[in-house]
Amino acid sequence: MESSVRDFIVSFLSILYEALPFIVLGSVIAGILEEMVPQQLIARFLPRNRAFAILASGLLGLIFPMCECGIIPVMRRLLRKGLPLSCCVAYILAGPIINVVVLSSTYVAFAPHDGGLWIVALRMIVGYLVAMGAAAVVERQYRRHGPDLLSPLARADVSHLPSPQLENNETNNDRVGRKPWLRRVGNISETALHDFVDITVFLILGALLAALVRLHWSNQQVAELSQAYPGLAIGVMMLMAVLLCLCSEADAFVAASFTTLAPAPKLAFLVLGPMLDLKLYMMYTRVFAPRLIWTIIPTVVLQVLFWATLVHWMFELLGPALPGMGN
Repeated sequence: MESSVRDFIVSFLSILYEALPFIVLGSVIAGILEEMVPQQLIARFLPRNRAFAILASGLLGLIFPMCECGIIPVMRRLLRKGLPLSCCVAYILAGPIINVVVLSSTYVAFAPHDGGLWIVALRMIVGYLVAMGAAAVVERQYRRHGPDLLSPLARADVSHLPSPQLENNETNNDRVGRKPWLRRVGNISETALHDFVDITVFLILGALLAALVRLHWSNQQVAELSQAYPGLAIGVMMLMAVLLCLCSEADAFVAASFTTLAPAPKLAFLVLGPMLDLKLYMMYTRVFAPRLIWTIIPTVVLQVLFWATLVHWMFELLGPALPGMGN
């Protein structure tokens, strides 16, 4: 009993301490972006051609690294300013994966393991492909249903708002450039602290659940599940991704803690979690209409399942022949 409690505490603290530096870094970056970067600047980076704009939107996380929770309110404001819905979906889905902080945390979490670099590369590639596939479906749906796919709060038509409020917003935007630096630092600190607390709560919950799973589910059992029932292992990790509600800046440390789990289930966990979990579903309802939400969910889930299965067979067929996989 005593050894089990000790193992639980060690497992929990190891996940927590490894992830905290990246959460702090991500929170500070989010605070700086919120205070210093105008929202309209993101839209200016997009090409006019819709297909190229969607492809570019999936890479915006490299320039504007934000977690999935921080992206949602920003995208709602940009949608009201006329940002194409498909571009918004591409950034919402790919941005929490394809950014420097998340890729760095994934590398640190998986570097000690064989195939760690493959996990980092595959997370980026598969995350981008899934986001592009979902954005293409959303673009087609938008051509059929138009603004009905958005909640009233996210529609570009803001005629229901009183004009004085719009004027006040413009006045406030003009004042942003004249803010004293002390106030800017205070705003950055406030935003960063809010994001840090919000994200850390979910990290602690995820670390506790992961430690509990490891306590009652040995590495040998995990390895046997991966080898005997790879499809079930992928499905279980996808379900965990939805239920744990981890931030993309911390989920790699939870996935890496399952050291004997095959790469494909870990990849499914790392790709699906930042795109779809319980907290994100609630946040999506503030931006998207139910029709769009229930278009995105199966599109994302089926794509992640397909790519994870393909990756499983790739590792099964090639195995040690892949560089960095060991012998």
